[in-house]
Amino acid sequence: MQLYWILFIGVAILSYWAQSNVKRKFDKYAKMPLTNGMTGKEIAEQMLHDNGIYDVTVKSTRGMLTDFYNPQDKTVNLSEAVYGSNSVAAAAVAAHECGHALQHAQSYAPLKLRSMLVPIVQFSSSIVSWILLAGIILVQSIPGILLFGIILFAATTLFSVITLPVEINASQRALVWLNRAGVTNVSNHHAATDALKAAAYTYVVAALSSLATLIYYITIYNNRR
Repeated sequence: MQLYWILFIGVAILSYWAQSNVKRKFDKYAKMPLTNGMTGKEIAEQMLHDNGIYDVTVKSTRGMLTDFYNPQDKTVNLSEAVYGSNSVAAAAVAAHECGHALQHAQSYAPLKLRSMLVPIVQFSSSIVSWILLAGIILVQSIPGILLFGIILFAATTLFSVITLPVEINASQRALVWLNRAGVTNVSNHHAATDALKAAAYTYVVAALSSLATLIYYITIYNNRR
């Protein structure tokens, strides 16, 4: 158990650093304007069209760093700080979300697998905390409850792990297009790369955190006697 708590504290520190780092990078590069003056919305639309995608809509959504691609209604949703901004940070984020649209259009296997897990993870997330709590309390008398909770939580861990290649690939697609289309140049392409790397660290830490928690519950189950 001591090893788990060391891992747990370490992951918690890493998570705090990753979240702070991505916000710091975004704030920094949000002050760096693009030389061509394109906004996040314009960049997203151009990247989609350059890749032959015309059935995806670019929308504005409220919040900070709330950007996402929705494969259900084929929309690239950009936060207010990205949608109308002409900064390097906005360009990186907008292109990254369009990277997911490209993955969807090209049936990128990890994205398809992650999408298949969404209903399972949604179901699991709604009850897994209660199942695990009951399982820990009743682990000596009804160990099957904890085992069921572990299986449900393993699905969310798998989802976190599969998210890593999906996010990294979307960033790679974004950076290649930004450079090829001339949206970024030698003076600011490194900034777009740095911003997307910072975002990727948050997914790495999330996967590690989920894996460490899964190991903790498995340890409790194995040590029930």
